[in-house]
Amino acid sequence: MSSSNMITLALSKGRIFDETLPLLAAAGIEVLEDPEKSRKLILPTNQPNVRVVLVRATDVPTYVEYGGADIGVTGKDTLIEHGGQGLYQPLDLRIAKCRVSVAVRNDFDYAQAVKQGSRLKVATKYTGIARDFFASKGVHVDMVKLYGSMELAPLTGLADAIVDLVSTGNTLKANNLIEVERIMDISSYLVVNQAALKLKQAPLRRIIDAFASAIPAEKN
Repeated sequence: MSSSNMITLALSKGRIFDETLPLLAAAGIEVLEDPEKSRKLILPTNQPNVRVVLVRATDVPTYVEYGGADIGVTGKDTLIEHGGQGLYQPLDLRIAKCRVSVAVRNDFDYAQAVKQGSRLKVATKYTGIARDFFASKGVHVDMVKLYGSMELAPLTGLADAIVDLVSTGNTLKANNLIEVERIMDISSYLVVNQAALKLKQAPLRRIIDAFASAIPAEKN
């Protein structure tokens, strides 16, 4: 467990880390090492009582739920798959925006397959989101759970369709895939351990309020 006055923030490397930095700056917190250069998994900040732990994106809610971190930043996609139980979710930070979409090979007639009621083979790491989405459309699917390179699945015949995160769509295009349905828009949320919120209320409130004031404005 982190010591009584230490605040531990769980972040994943990459876009979420980079886009959280300005929010941390608003709270007067600077991470002192670059996660891309350091081998450390626990990074110090300019505040002696605040540290950052680097974990896989899909593990952030678990660390926060079980008290391995007091606070974290995680995508809505990850929260939905995790279930979000036991987590206080005070803020949509409006960062790391993307969407969860259905994509197929250029030459696959998705509309026809759905209309005919044929079973679709769907590869995804978002099995919960995908299952709910296709169930709501009354489409029968066989799920193939994958952890990376979803784009390969339709190209190798492993699946008819994928459900994956899309931001620019360039990766799909490069692999001759097209986006056929947008399931939901995704951004990243602040999540807080419920026990920590009671025990470390003042320092956590300060961070939550600073983040709230620095959330990027909605772009219309």
